[in-house]
Amino acid sequence: MFGRSRGAGAPKRQRSGRATALLAASATFSLFLIAAIVAAWSVFYAPGPAARGGAETTIVTLPSGAGVNAIAANLKAAGVIRSTDMFKAAATLTGADRRLRAGEYEVPSRASLRSVLVLLVEGRVVRHYVTLPEGWSSAQAVDILMRQPLLTGEIATTPEEGSLWPDTYEISRGDTRASVIARMSNAQADNLARLWAARSPRTVVKSPEEAVILASIVEKETAVAAERPRVAAVFSNRLRIGMRLESDPTIVYGLTQGRPLGRGIRRSELERQTAWNTYQIDGLPPTPIANPGREALAAVLNPPASDELFFVADGSGGHAFARTYDEHLANVARWREIERRKAGLPPGSPPPAVPGTSPGVPNAAPGAAAPPGVTVPPGAQVIRVPQTAPAQ
Repeated sequence: MFGRSRGAGAPKRQRSGRATALLAASATFSLFLIAAIVAAWSVFYAPGPAARGGAETTIVTLPSGAGVNAIAANLKAAGVIRSTDMFKAAATLTGADRRLRAGEYEVPSRASLRSVLVLLVEGRVVRHYVTLPEGWSSAQAVDILMRQPLLTGEIATTPEEGSLWPDTYEISRGDTRASVIARMSNAQADNLARLWAARSPRTVVKSPEEAVILASIVEKETAVAAERPRVAAVFSNRLRIGMRLESDPTIVYGLTQGRPLGRGIRRSELERQTAWNTYQIDGLPPTPIANPGREALAAVLNPPASDELFFVADGSGGHAFARTYDEHLANVARWREIERRKAGLPPGSPPPAVPGTSPGVPNAAPGAAAPPGVTVPPGAQVIRVPQTAPAQ
């Protein structure tokens, strides 16, 4: 009896021992798992490596199409993460490995692994921009792009004057300069086509090319946006009646081909024959003198009704406009007096520089055909422009 009783209890004790061992092993594994999770959690949120050289950030570029292995290698090589294996594990466990985005990133010094993953998943890329200002020449546009260290490659030839659209363009590190020029050129073609389609019957230009030429002169004549329509109207009126445009910026372009002159215009330069000097040539010059923007083109293609023929600087950054030559001479006299005061000269003394206002003293002829109410000043040579409808 007793022997059988003791023999029956042995398996129970063995099973109890195995259960205890399993519980102990389970507890040990749980503790190990908790420790591992805590360790991984601390690595995930802990500060990462400091940026090299004491910098506040590290720039790292992740190429398009790169997988998680290549991305981890790039980040490790840049000193942004400590372990590629830990990065890949964290990306896989969080599901970030399927959402990492290419681009250029600016990673703060000591950014945690979590912070790095958030940057890459949300695509917080560094964004770069380059601006071509309105009225800058194509040569200046090339200068702007050549100074951008993010861009690569050369620009084989300077683009045709007036063929680029002034705007701000987003660029990426490694973009070619030629590709940015192509974007500027395509934008110009698209915008010019839309503006040309919306032109007014009052415009004097007969082609999109003429529109760009005249708009470039308007753009260079005034930095005051509100004056562009009025300046466009003056030049349109002059072209209608055959008066020369007499625009100082066209003199400068003939001398520098789009570079700044850096000084006032000399009288010898005003009288110098170039293809662009509108004091010496009739009508429009052969090419634009800059890259005009939207407002200048719109002003040329939709000029306001006006009978003004003259304008001159007024000392405030803008211009004084006039219908008649006598009004214009009075405005010029006021401007000359402003020049004298600025130069510290006594009233009535000669002006300090060769006249640099546009239009200056016009070349108009007595008896020239003019719009009703417009007075054509004496002593001018008239270019008669056929009054035909604008080209369709």
